[in-house]
Amino acid sequence: MILRLRPGTPDAKVQALRDRCEREGLRTVLSPESARPVFAVVDKAPAALAAELRADPSVEELIQPQGDWRLVHRSFRERPTTVKIGGVRVGGGEVVVIAGPCSVEGRELVLEVAQLVRRAGAQLLRGGAFKPRTSPYSFQGFGVEGLRQLKDAGAAVGLPVVSEIMDASNVPAFVDHAIDCLQIGARNMQNFTLLKAVATAGRPVLLKRGLAATVEEWLYSAEYLAHYGCADVVLCERGIRTFETATRNTLDLTILPLLREWTHLPILVDPAHAAGIARIIPPLSRAAIAAGADGVAVEVHPRPEEARSDGPQALLPAELTALVADARIMAAVTGRSFHPPPAAACS
Repeated sequence: MILRLRPGTPDAKVQALRDRCEREGLRTVLSPESARPVFAVVDKAPAALAAELRADPSVEELIQPQGDWRLVHRSFRERPTTVKIGGVRVGGGEVVVIAGPCSVEGRELVLEVAQLVRRAGAQLLRGGAFKPRTSPYSFQGFGVEGLRQLKDAGAAVGLPVVSEIMDASNVPAFVDHAIDCLQIGARNMQNFTLLKAVATAGRPVLLKRGLAATVEEWLYSAEYLAHYGCADVVLCERGIRTFETATRNTLDLTILPLLREWTHLPILVDPAHAAGIARIIPPLSRAAIAAGADGVAVEVHPRPEEARSDGPQALLPAELTALVADARIMAAVTGRSFHPPPAAACS
């Protein structure tokens, strides 16, 4: 359960309520929320204790979440969370665009893409150094060398970088190379060992929805990250597998307003992996922002026909520029702003 106390409740009273729960053997977690004291009881509380707490005059609201997540539940914060990735804020009424190649394919190419991403006005550079591929014969990425090339390219143009991590043993490499945001891919959404390890890295995490995951399962994975120490989690809808074969996956925008009710976490949409078809990514991006997404993540390549992975869903440079312009317009139409790219290189 989650207890939202009245604004101005003294710290001593907050601690007394937590102590009361902990005497029953229940674990509590205090929210970083500053507007009012909020804390979660992460274990199931007896009905009698819940009734006692609800009757306390300091408790304005006691919420029993519909799922078993607590720390990512909407009521754990007064307002939606803003996650900072490098110098870029994700959430908080601003719209962002993440763009880059599917795979880091070499130092010169990733720098070329980084420059065009910067010129287009996107705020974050993405690129895969470790690639989960269906076929063992497909390009698997350059590994640690790919991280180095991606970070160098981001630093050269002044953009924070996002890259996917596939194995807990690689956490030190991501930290050592100062990767600004660690991505958990769809295939690893329920790799709980990986989630626990990544949560300790001290970096924001971009958590993609699994290929066939329900929203509840997705939020449970986010709860793993929060429980094990990562307060900066960004959700990313990337399409789910259905019977439809016209597109690579089915983009589920219906969940966006529900997620706003269920969680305080910021939400991005990846229309590229949902569609698999470059020409329909721009309208899907507009729809995602209109439905409330805090931004979109897309792929771009100067020569998609030469890309070593996912060429059919990579935008051309001019298409990315147009998409960013559309995102800026959609942000204004929906009463938000478009986050400017960082002014200087980020560490």
